Amino acid sequence: MIFYDDDHIGLRPDTRDRSQIDDDYKWSLDDIYESWDQWEADLEAVRGDMDDFVALQGTLSEGPKRLLEAYRISDKIGMVAYKLYRYPQLAFDVDQRDNTVRARLQRVQQLFAEYQAKTAWFNPEILSIDQQEMEQWIDETAELEPYRFPIFEVYRNQEHVLDEEGEQILAYGSRFRSAPAEIYRALTTADIEFEEVTLSDGKAVEVTYGEYSNILRTRREQSDRKKAFEAISKIFEAKQNTFAALYGSICQRDWAQAQARNYDGCAEAALDGNNVPVSVLETLIETAAEGTEPLSRYHALRKEVLGLEDYHPYDSTIPLVDLDEVYPYDEVRPLILESVAPLGTDYKKRMEEALSGGWIDVYENEGKRSGAYSAGVYGVHPYMLLNYTDTLSDVFTLAHELGHTLHTMLSCDHQPFATSSYTIFVAEVASTTNEALLLDHMLEQTEDPGRRAMLLQRAIDNIVGTFYTQAMFADFELRAHRAVEEGQPMTADQLNEMYFGRLEQYHGDQVILDELYQVHWARIPHFYNSPFYVYQYATCYASSAKIVADLLGDDEERRAQTVDRYLTLLKSGGNDHPMEQLRKAGVDLEDRQTVRAVTRRMDELVGMLEEELERL
Repeated sequence: MIFYDDDHIGLRPDTRDRSQIDDDYKWSLDDIYESWDQWEADLEAVRGDMDDFVALQGTLSEGPKRLLEAYRISDKIGMVAYKLYRYPQLAFDVDQRDNTVRARLQRVQQLFAEYQAKTAWFNPEILSIDQQEMEQWIDETAELEPYRFPIFEVYRNQEHVLDEEGEQILAYGSRFRSAPAEIYRALTTADIEFEEVTLSDGKAVEVTYGEYSNILRTRREQSDRKKAFEAISKIFEAKQNTFAALYGSICQRDWAQAQARNYDGCAEAALDGNNVPVSVLETLIETAAEGTEPLSRYHALRKEVLGLEDYHPYDSTIPLVDLDEVYPYDEVRPLILESVAPLGTDYKKRMEEALSGGWIDVYENEGKRSGAYSAGVYGVHPYMLLNYTDTLSDVFTLAHELGHTLHTMLSCDHQPFATSSYTIFVAEVASTTNEALLLDHMLEQTEDPGRRAMLLQRAIDNIVGTFYTQAMFADFELRAHRAVEEGQPMTADQLNEMYFGRLEQYHGDQVILDELYQVHWARIPHFYNSPFYVYQYATCYASSAKIVADLLGDDEERRAQTVDRYLTLLKSGGNDHPMEQLRKAGVDLEDRQTVRAVTRRMDELVGMLEEELERL
């Protein structure tokens, strides 16, 4: 294993000034465009392609050649759209104070909103062609085969497709529908004012998002963690009514959209795009809530080991074993590469390419958005955003985002553009599989009880954060949307009560829930950016747990079959419904036992952690 003390060179830079961070740790957008002039030229060129597509209205019924022409123009527009959008979006995300870049991003968004309105005729016109005739066209025209799945998805969803006028009206609102998320991002990044606190050692610290996370994971004085928690929470408490208005508008938007498309509810509308039954979401929520006993057992163990009279959620991530170890970015890359050996040499080689430079923006800087992500750019390569702080958690975050990146690379390499985009429902399988492989690799490298305890805590915390917490978030989201569907008010008080109730259900009597936690629903960006997204972290965790168990099992033939099935999943992009893709990979999420296996694994890991702590 790789461990270093605070004197080791290569630690994160002691600056948040982006200009002072070495270029090796910043992504290079030159792979997309070398200048804004090139971006402007493509922006103008794509307008012509859009006009060509719109000119095909009323001609699709002429035959398969005309339909093929439409799809090829659409593909051309889609491939350029990736570059046109990502170039300003990635530039903006590393400095969200830059209004010039913000304006360029808005130009792209406006252009494609207008295009969506102008092309609202497309799906209704496809549906005007008899489905059997369409099947014959595809069977007899080899060039249409890549479009078979997306075409028949239109037919599957035909009861939710409006006529041309209805689709056009909905398209007119596409630009507005993103407004609440944009306002939220502005409030929580560009316009935010972080509080400075003085920690127990006398050090004054500005509690940014990255620093907040760092304090909760590294500061052993409970008073320091409490100060950081209060500094962040009070920002959201002070504006809770604004956040409630934004979230309420999102729920109202989703309900209006669902009704317009003839769905019974928001969840039904959100999940139907992937052909996932709402029962999968409801089963997840019910099963996670029923299986919280191992979670309570873990918190009780933590309280005892930490010697705390009162135990709060902000005490839940501090390491139980204090090894004073840091993980410099340059030193952990070989470790992550070694961990994916079970997936074969080609996978490892591709990951090495992703880590070689220019793809990853590593460190936090002023104006940079929080969190981490991997963003694909079709025809170029994915880009990864991190806010790396040399912690163990950051190591696993890097492995997580690399999982997304490799998924995107394999999908784009093996699928035509029409089916290259995979669904969110399978996306987190790739990331959590990478994390599980890294954990196993690191556990294999040590028999030291302290280090093993640290890694077991990481595994348990991963289940807490990826399974229990995301299921709880999904529960809150579903309740909030159903409240709007029933005509109930959506105020800060209602949201606070709803969220706090979920916290109490999951944490029981083992954790003291400070009053400020009731407003933490306002801190969850996914609620604003992508409703009904978070539950998929939990279902994907359950899926990857099954896959990893087979990858690391004793049966050599089964391991080889699992690798083949898993890589086939990553290469399949969006060529089938995700539930079916996972079944082909050996996972059935409609089986309640698949979800229950996660809570059983949690119980096993807590037992293992207790044993290692006893050894200490």
